[in-house]
Amino acid sequence: MIGDQANVSYLDYSDIPFINQDIEFPAPAAVTKLRETVAAADAVWVFTPEYNYSYPGHVKNIFDWLSRPVVAGDYQTPTAIKGKKITMTGAGGQGQTMKCRAKLAELLTFIGADIMPAQQTGITLNKEAWTEGKMILTEEQRNALQKQSQEVLNYIA
Repeated sequence: MIGDQANVSYLDYSDIPFINQDIEFPAPAAVTKLRETVAAADAVWVFTPEYNYSYPGHVKNIFDWLSRPVVAGDYQTPTAIKGKKITMTGAGGQGQTMKCRAKLAELLTFIGADIMPAQQTGITLNKEAWTEGKMILTEEQRNALQKQSQEVLNYIA
């Protein structure tokens, strides 16, 4: 979708521990890497499933770590997520993740992220996604993601 217009990387969050102030300083190596990766990015595109009208705990955990100070007691220096440009896409049921994305936007606003005001995309998953683990996008969904891709590029330009 973005083709040769941007460098895209995917975040492997499998080694991020649950947020815990007892291990916050010094930060675990995986958290330091997460913060460095996000800080170096021009923007973050969050793709999330929707569970019970909200985002899953591992998504919240990532943003909890990103919202914490890097140095103990330093609440003046911006966090890794503060001011970071973000767009969102959700995949779930018939509601197209509207409630999930709204709750995530509320969290991201609270922690100081810069949410792209243009289109966010909600995808209703096809039957095969639920039964076989195969997400098959419709032409309309592909077009919505393509439009969002262009809007992200415009937003960071």
